[in-house]
Amino acid sequence: MTNFNNIRMFVRVFELENMSAAARDLQLSAAVASSRVGELEKQLGIRLFTRTTRSIQPTEQGRIFYPKALKVLEALEEAEAAVHEVTLNPRGSIFVSAPLGIGRRYIAPFVALFREEYPEVHTRLRLSDRSLDLTGEGLDVAFVIGNQPDSGLMMKPIATLPRVLCAAPSYVARQGMPMFAADLINNDHQCLLLRFPGSTEFRWTLHTTDGFQKFDVTGPYACDDGDVLTNWALDGRGIVNKPRFEVSDHLDAGRLVEVCTQSPPPDAQLALLYPHKKNQDSKSRFFIDFMCEKLRATLP
Repeated sequence: MTNFNNIRMFVRVFELENMSAAARDLQLSAAVASSRVGELEKQLGIRLFTRTTRSIQPTEQGRIFYPKALKVLEALEEAEAAVHEVTLNPRGSIFVSAPLGIGRRYIAPFVALFREEYPEVHTRLRLSDRSLDLTGEGLDVAFVIGNQPDSGLMMKPIATLPRVLCAAPSYVARQGMPMFAADLINNDHQCLLLRFPGSTEFRWTLHTTDGFQKFDVTGPYACDDGDVLTNWALDGRGIVNKPRFEVSDHLDAGRLVEVCTQSPPPDAQLALLYPHKKNQDSKSRFFIDFMCEKLRATLP
C-alpha cells in the first residue's frame, strides 16, 4: 500500500518545484524528502521528476499523477475531519483576504453563503490587489492569483485562470493592433500597469518562440486597483493584462478586443494560502473546504 506521507511529499515538491523548500514546508530534512519521493517512484515503477543539480521538473507521468494524488490527500483530509469533527459546531472569527476582481465577483457572495450555513462563524473580508503579509497582518486565509514565493505557508490550488491582453477597439484603431510581444516594446504601446510596493505587474510574462519571457512594459497610467485598469482600457487609454473572467463580458460584447494573440500571457493559478497551525483549526478548515467547492464549481 502506498504511504500517504510519500504522496504528500510528492505533492509539495510538485507545487513548490524545489525539494528543499518542500522539505522545509513539511518540517523534514532534504534527505528524508528525497527518500520519500524515491520510495513512491519505486512503488509506482515510474519516474515522477527529472532532477539536475539546479532544478527539479515533473515528468509527463508526474504531471498526470499530481491531480490524482491531490484528490487522494483531499479525500484523506476530509475523512479525518469527518471522524474528528462530526459533532463540532465551528464558531469564532476568520480574517480573509482576496484580490479585488475575484473577491468582488465570487468570493464576497460565497462568504455570505458560508455565513448562512455556519452562522456562528464571523468572516472579515479584505479586498486588495496589493500583496499582503498573511502572518504579519493576522490573516487566517488568503486567496492569491499567480506564482507565490516560498513562504512556509500551506497552499491549496483551486483553479487555473487563463489571462488575456486586451484593449478597446478605439485604442486599436488609433495605435494599431499588436500581435507579438515585441510590438508592445517597439511600437510605443501604452500598457496599463498594476503598481504598488513590491508589485511586479509592470514586467509582463508573454509567450515567444523561445518560450515564456518577461518584458518591461511602460505606460502613462498605473493604479493599485485592477478594476480601475479595466475601466481605463474601456476608455481606450491602453492595453490591460487581466484574468479572462474579469473581462469576458466586455470581450463578448465587443467593448474590448484581444491583442497580442501570438504572444499570450501564461495562465495564472488561483490558490489559498494559510498557516500550518490553521490546518487544525475547524472553522478555517470548514471555510477553506466550502470556498474551494464553490469556486471550483463556479469559475468558468
